[in-house]
Amino acid sequence: MLSKKTKYGLKALTFLAIQKDREPVQIAEIAKHENISQKFLESILLTLRKTGFLGSKKGKGGGYYLIKEPKDIPMTTVMRVLEGPIALVPCVSLNFYEKCSDCPDEDSCSVHKLMIQVRDSTLEVFGNNTLADLIS
Repeated sequence: MLSKKTKYGLKALTFLAIQKDREPVQIAEIAKHENISQKFLESILLTLRKTGFLGSKKGKGGGYYLIKEPKDIPMTTVMRVLEGPIALVPCVSLNFYEKCSDCPDEDSCSVHKLMIQVRDSTLEVFGNNTLADLIS
């Protein structure tokens, strides 16, 4: 299930992507428009700023703004930043692999085989979509 953090992060990114001239938008405006707790949104936007999706400006006329083109923001990257590994189990993760402690043989594990298919399908959907696709 998608976490609220990721859902709200996607909503905030989408809101910022449709702003004309990439002018900074205050957290309060995004929170009100997207019906998100301002305090929760602050931590999400800070994460997105630290990972290079957003810039911020302090003071009057300040706020958050996209620093990349929406077409250059793949959903795989956004999901990994906000949600963590895309794979549902660590033994099939491409970036966060860990052997399952209860599985002696991944090659004969039915769960492993199924989760590879789920991972690959999920990666295909996220990999074929960018922030630009969400706003079109």
